[in-house]
Amino acid sequence: MYMIVGLGNPGKAYENTRHNIGFDVIEYLADKEHIGVLEKKHKAIIGKGFVADRKCVLAKPQTFMNLSGESVRSLLDYYKADEKTELIVISDDVSLDVGQIRIRKKGSAGGHNGLKNIIAHLGHDSFIRVKMGVGEKPRGYDLADYVLGHFPAGERKAMDEAVVRAAEAIRMILAQDVDAAMNAYNRKQNPQP
Repeated sequence: MYMIVGLGNPGKAYENTRHNIGFDVIEYLADKEHIGVLEKKHKAIIGKGFVADRKCVLAKPQTFMNLSGESVRSLLDYYKADEKTELIVISDDVSLDVGQIRIRKKGSAGGHNGLKNIIAHLGHDSFIRVKMGVGEKPRGYDLADYVLGHFPAGERKAMDEAVVRAAEAIRMILAQDVDAAMNAYNRKQNPQP
């Protein structure tokens, strides 16, 4: 069973912020696949169903970003999922341009506290992640303020399109494999005129 985990922070104050783009992908995927993400379990709000004919749990950890690993560890232990092949984590990434997607099979946290905590709870960094580019913070900005900020209108449109591409990429990971998805989606997106 696949665990598809979108990272974010719970609560109205954090909705539509850069840091919550993982939640946005889960909500879009849930809507398109008719999966109700309503059940409170494993320190997350989860929903069970099928994506690309694969049994999945969609999850939005409710621990706040910096403790995301607590929820991920609980989900993996309960559902006996293979953390290296059946865990897909969706997170924001300030080192990627707005709307760019990058899929990885392993790697460091890259300064992302949610990923850092997941790596700490797993004891390794070999799990699939879908990184969502939210753009580099402007000079002089505090990183926390930037990732907890909202997208300007133009960037929001690019991110909405990226959410759709991320959902397609996840379907491809499940239907084919992560390498196929990396080949198809790790190209830099050209901005729309």
